Formats: sequence, C-alpha cells, structure tokens
Amino acid sequence: MKNVITAYSVFLLILAVGCASPKKIVYFQNNEDVSINDSILNYSPKIKAGDILAINVSAVDAEAALPFNLYETPIVGDFVANAIPITYLVNEDGNIFFPVIGKFNVSGLTTKEINEKLTTVLDSYINEPIINLRLMNFRITVLGEVMKPGSFTIPDERISIIDAIGLAGDLTIYGERENITLIREQNGTRTFVNVDLTNRELFKSPYFFLTQNDVIYVEPNKTKVNSSTVGPNTGIIVSAISIIISVVAILIK
Repeated sequence: MKNVITAYSVFLLILAVGCASPKKIVYFQNNEDVSINDSILNYSPKIKAGDILAINVSAVDAEAALPFNLYETPIVGDFVANAIPITYLVNEDGNIFFPVIGKFNVSGLTTKEINEKLTTVLDSYINEPIINLRLMNFRITVLGEVMKPGSFTIPDERISIIDAIGLAGDLTIYGERENITLIREQNGTRTFVNVDLTNRELFKSPYFFLTQNDVIYVEPNKTKVNSSTVGPNTGIIVSAISIIISVVAILIK
C-alpha cells in the first residue's frame, strides 16, 4: 500500500514540475511605466527596392493632371474592361519612372516624404496638385507556435509586433514568449533580432513597429521540444497508469 501511494505521489510530483511558471507565459510583466519617444510614436516605414507604389495625381484643373496618371485597359474577350491605374515598382537604385518627370528617387523616404517631394516637383506643372500615394505590398509573415501562421497584407502601412501576433491568433501555449525572432531585411542584409514579449520595454524598442516583409518566428518552448521525442500514445499510457494506480490503491485498502 505504502509503495503504491509513493508511486502515485511521484507521478503527481512529475506533473507539478512540468507545469509552466506564470512568468514564462504572461506578457508585459514588469510594473514600471514605459515612456515612448516621438520617433517610435510617429514611426513610418521607409520605401526600399522592390516596393510597389500606387500614385494618383489630381487637381482643380482635372485636365492638367491627366498626363501624370497612367492606366492600363485590359481586354476581356471582345470587351474593354475598366481602366486600371498603373503602379510603380521601386527598382534596385531606389527609383521609379514617373510620367513627364521621368526618373524619381524614393528610396529611404516615407510615403509622407514622397508625397511632399512629388508635390514640390509637380508645382511646376500643375496648380495646387493633390497626390494620393499608397504602398501596395506591405506584407508581414508570422511563423512558428501561433494559432494561425501565415502572411498578412497590411493596408494602412503601420503595424506593431503585438498587432501582428494578434493577426496570427496569438501564441500557442507552447510558444517561447521570451525569445521571439524578428527577421528584417535592410539594404540587402538580413538582421535577426530577439524580442521578449514578457517585458514592457518592448514598447520603446525600435523593432516594436514592423516594416514591409518582416518575418516573425515564434520558436517552441522546452515543453513542446521535449514532447516531440515522445510517442503519440504517451498521453494515453500515462492516463492508463494513473487509473491502474488508483484502482490498485482502492483494492489494497
């Protein structure tokens, strides 16, 4: 009887040891207030090679703006479909080729800065030009121990790492919260940054807001790694052993 109780106690102790500490799971744990500087609050992504821009120019004199807007008109069967505005691909030198103006450098600028720069140039051609500019291929990818891994297109060009994880359905219970990897490509170089979701200092990190094509990888914690070496029937076996120990204890009484 004593041996059975001892074995059962050891079994329960193993289960207790396997339980994760709340400090390994809870986000933003430290209680200190975090001051966020203006450079982070006003963050905007910088345009780089490979980006695709949609640019529309309008003005009070609509006819004067026409030469600065190019369209393609697809033909479907025997019918001509509605005209589609042409987008602009940023080449390896950071340039786009804009109607009338020609080569126009946008590399390293935010969409707001491009808007201001293009407005200044167009002032020589159009009275009070109005420019509507969007980055069309702002996409981030979340992989690993999240509920819904995948790639996500961001329409407003501004997303934090917290928002990205939310889009992916949050981390699973097996996700490593203290060591998330952010992969970012800048000037042809890939940077790997470790991010700790359990620390509020994240909110003032220069990596809090994401740039286009960032990849977030949530690695599995030790529990998930250890379980990968265990057979698929281990859970059933452990449950069966627990039931047998309980039955034996009752019969011996």
